[in-house]
Amino acid sequence: MPTEWDQLSIETPELVAIDMPVAGIGSRFVAILVDYLIWTAAIIAAIVVIAVVDPSLHGFSKLGEKWATAISIFIPFLLFWGYFTLFEAFWDGRTPGKRLTRIRVIQRSGRGIGLFESMTRNLLRIVDQFPLVYAVGVVSIFLTRDHQRLGDLAAGTLVIHDRQNLTEQNSSSGGRTFTAGMFEKAPALEWSAARSNATLLHGHGALVGLEARDLEVLEGFFARRLDFSLETRALLAQKIANGVRAKTGLTVPDGMSTETFLEEIARQLRDVARLG
Repeated sequence: MPTEWDQLSIETPELVAIDMPVAGIGSRFVAILVDYLIWTAAIIAAIVVIAVVDPSLHGFSKLGEKWATAISIFIPFLLFWGYFTLFEAFWDGRTPGKRLTRIRVIQRSGRGIGLFESMTRNLLRIVDQFPLVYAVGVVSIFLTRDHQRLGDLAAGTLVIHDRQNLTEQNSSSGGRTFTAGMFEKAPALEWSAARSNATLLHGHGALVGLEARDLEVLEGFFARRLDFSLETRALLAQKIANGVRAKTGLTVPDGMSTETFLEEIARQLRDVARLG
């Protein structure tokens, strides 16, 4: 049975493991309830507009009657499908209901969804609703490992708790998770006695303890950071900085961004590697 804090661990190409708390039935139910209340209000408003416009269209001709029928069918569908699709595609995977409950839709890779993923998952929403009250979707959520309804399976998406909850979870665990491979045995960088006493960033600590693999992780992050959303990029940078702190005691100086700190770490590691 899915719980509100089941975990999904996503390992990026940079070997940075991101723990995503997958949203369970409770928060998703509240989100869809809020969204349906908003959607119902929009439908009522649309019905009022149609009721005003429809008689005038019928009065013109048979063509006008056909247009009136088409509008009566199209507008509710557009509101139903477009509401979820457009909000999720252009509001960072969130609808108003999801924003209220602090959950969002992401790709399985950890990246945000785009219009294609949003269209795909919401086209199958009508199937997930069968026969009533999302019966098919609820069964699918309970049977799949990552609590995905059919629309999620087709689009390769899942629903997670928002960044604030994720940050709280990381804080409660001490923020020690860094990479899946960074603490494995790896060839150490060559350090001379003189260089081992070298300090970083005006005396904030020595680089002793970092390995060749650590530099590879930093280089991988720099090579692909522009591919990430701003939130994912900041989270990865913070996780790497936490790993550096755990291995060296170095912390980000006041007034310096985390990425600038990591760039300085990488620069000095490159210098050490060349000297070695």
